[in-house]
Order: sequence, then C-alpha cells, then structure tokens
Amino acid sequence: MGKEAASAFGRWFALNDFPVQVALTAVCDLNADVLSWYKSVDTVKLLTTDYKELLADKSVDVVYVALPHNLHKEYYLEVLAAGKDLLAEKPFGIDLESAIAIMETAEKLGRFVRCSSEMPFLPGPQRVIKEVLSGNIGQIIEIKAGFLHSSDLDPTKPINWKRQTKFCGEIGVMGDLGMHVLHVPLRLGWKPHLVYAQLQKIINERPDGKGGMAVCDTWNNATLNTEVLISDQQVPMTLEMKRIAPGETNTWYIEVLGTTGGVKYSTKDTKAFWTFKCEGEQLWQRTDLGFKGVQFPTVTGGIFEPGFADCFMQMLAAYIAEREGLLGDKFGCVTPQEAVDSHYVFNAALKSYASQSLATIGNYQIEMA
Repeated sequence: MGKEAASAFGRWFALNDFPVQVALTAVCDLNADVLSWYKSVDTVKLLTTDYKELLADKSVDVVYVALPHNLHKEYYLEVLAAGKDLLAEKPFGIDLESAIAIMETAEKLGRFVRCSSEMPFLPGPQRVIKEVLSGNIGQIIEIKAGFLHSSDLDPTKPINWKRQTKFCGEIGVMGDLGMHVLHVPLRLGWKPHLVYAQLQKIINERPDGKGGMAVCDTWNNATLNTEVLISDQQVPMTLEMKRIAPGETNTWYIEVLGTTGGVKYSTKDTKAFWTFKCEGEQLWQRTDLGFKGVQFPTVTGGIFEPGFADCFMQMLAAYIAEREGLLGDKFGCVTPQEAVDSHYVFNAALKSYASQSLATIGNYQIEMA
C-alpha cells in the first residue's frame, strides 16, 4: 500500500487545479529490497529502516502508516506524539479498546487523523450516496453491502499475518474488509443497533513456508445481519465480509431498496450504475459511468472508467483537501469516530456468534439481548 501511495503522489499533477501540492519525501521499511524501490521516486529525500528517523524529520507533515493490526495502536500513538498528522490503515487498531485510545489521543493532541477506505471514492458509490440523499428511493426497505475476496480459496496459499489472530485480531476478516463495507452506511447515519453474526473459519491450516503447516485461526468469512433505525423505521442491513467468496476477486458492492426506487453498484462491473423505478412497471435501468463522476477532476477523459489506482488517488486528495479545510461538501475519508463505530459492530458480532444470539448495541455500549 505504500507503493500505491507513492504512485498516487507521483501522479499528483494529473489532478486538475487541485489547490494543494503534495510530495512523498520520506519512506521507512524494514525490508531493504522494498526500500530500494523508492529510490526511483525523485521527491524522496529520506530512506530509512528506522521509523524514529522519519518521525524526527521536521519537514514531514503527514505520515501514512500501513502495518499489521497488532501494531496500529503503538505506532499511531507515536506518530501523533511526534506532532504529525496521520492517515491510518483500517481497522484503526486491533480491537475496540485500541481504536478508542487512538481516537482520544488524536483529539487530545489536536492532530488531523483519517482512516483509509478507497472503494467509496469511485464514481459509482458516490452516485449511490447522491441517489439515497435525493429522496427518490422513498422509505428505505433494506440495505445490503459487502466486500468479497477469493484469494484464500487456495488452500496452498502460505500463511501470513492476516490469517493469525495474534496479528490481525479476534475480529479476523472483519478487521481486514469491514471498514470498507461500513464506510458509506456510517456516513449516511446508518449505525447498526442489533447484530446477529454468522462467522466461518473454513481453512484451519496453511503452509508455513518452511515445509510444514501452521494454524490459520482467523475468521475467513463474516455475514452480519444487522438492523438500523432510519426515519423511525427499523430497517434490515446485511453486511458481508469474505476472504473465501468463490468467483469474486475484489468485489465491493452496495444495494439500497425503497418504496419508490432503488439503487445498486458493484465493482464487478465498474461502469454500471443501476437505478430501480416503479412507474406502472417495475424496471432496473443501467447507466454507464465514466471518469467524470470522480470528486476531484483529473486529466483523464470523462468516457474512461476509473480503477483502483484512481480511487486511491481520490481518497488521498480527499484527505489533503479536508486537512486544508477545502473539502466542502465532498465525500471525505473515514473519521476516527466512524472507525470506532465500526469496531463496536465487530465487537458485537463476536459476542453474537459466541452466544449464538442477538447482540444489542445501545449507545454503542454492548449488551446481550
């Protein structure tokens, strides 16, 4: 992800009339081979294997940290203490306690902190949000959202930190994919207050890379059946987070259905934006989206479809714009409060599965129903 960030900053000039110039100037990585890759980035002045050297560099304003979940709290807090603003990776700490500590420290020190979640910055998700806010959907009946991978379908794939609870946390796949799924719902004010979780550990061991086998003890798949309150109505919201979803490479989707309309979008067909209407007949209408739907215009022509590198760049642009007070009414990155709220949901999901019952999140203090 560090290389993705470097790529985006290297193309910063592609943003049309963006009011802030940004440059990657310092990189830290323990792997010398990875670190050497950044030598090709002209703006980089500091390459180091000691992160303290990076934090001591007074010319650095913002630090992007991409580390395993068990290291989030320690390193995020150190970044903030060094007087730097932070672009954090999800899930914003290995557990709820860590996420709260990070948020409270950021508030106390007055640092600008946001969390990474790229997919909602594609034009499709932005059109979904616009349609929901327009009122065209009417009374919302149900919501479905998810992020689906299939990379773990291969049982010979070697173990790594994301497949071990001590590194990725008890929440497993929810920590890896859940913030992406909840970003848009939480931004729209849809906070689950009831959760019934179906969690799966499908492949329990993997090659350890040394000729043996290692225990794979994380949740591979999570389906959360939740309920949210919208305009005094109880609305079911299904959230899917799966590392073993046959046929899916990297599919992010959202669907919202109402009494007078509906809307859905999936990255499986990047250009397709679907709207539902009931005007005598019920019909779904497809609109082909191009590049013109991005929040921050670029040199790319409007007829071309964006990809992951583009939504990553749009996310970084949103971070910088908001940091400078220039975001306006545009969609912003995940806030610390939203990251903490997602952890409340994940924590409740663990409790729900453990008791095979419904978990209640009242004022986001978890009690069992």
